[in-house]
Amino acid sequence: MEIAFYHLTKTDVESALPPLLNKVLTAGKRVVIRCADEARLQMLDAALWTKGKNFFLPHGTANDDVPPVRQPIFLTTEDVNPNQAEILLVSGDVQVAEDAAYERVLDMFDGQDEAALNAARKRWAHYKQEGCDLTYWQQQPSGGWEKKAV
Repeated sequence: MEIAFYHLTKTDVESALPPLLNKVLTAGKRVVIRCADEARLQMLDAALWTKGKNFFLPHGTANDDVPPVRQPIFLTTEDVNPNQAEILLVSGDVQVAEDAAYERVLDMFDGQDEAALNAARKRWAHYKQEGCDLTYWQQQPSGGWEKKAV
């Protein structure tokens, strides 16, 4: 499994997430966003309605009337894939099983939060020990991403 770590240095997750998700959707992929807790889920759900200024990010949660399988982006706190997504994005300290059925996992973390940084380092070490394909992307001053490690 390929796991890409996204180290936020300039913006928060709510601001960095929409452009990244737009790229994923443009590539024709579906996404599950697994949040560490309900508060983070609600925060990201609200951000996806307001932060994608130049594009609409169709998404939903288990609380919506639209069936999950019809949602290109599905937010959850559970270890589920109800929209048959190829991409899993984790937000917060979430460990992913090495046999998870995703093409790619995106692990986005706040590099200005020492606890989040330390948790990401532990996840990196764990996945490396398990033999996962890892990449590390660091946010640039422009807001874009630069690949720093493979």
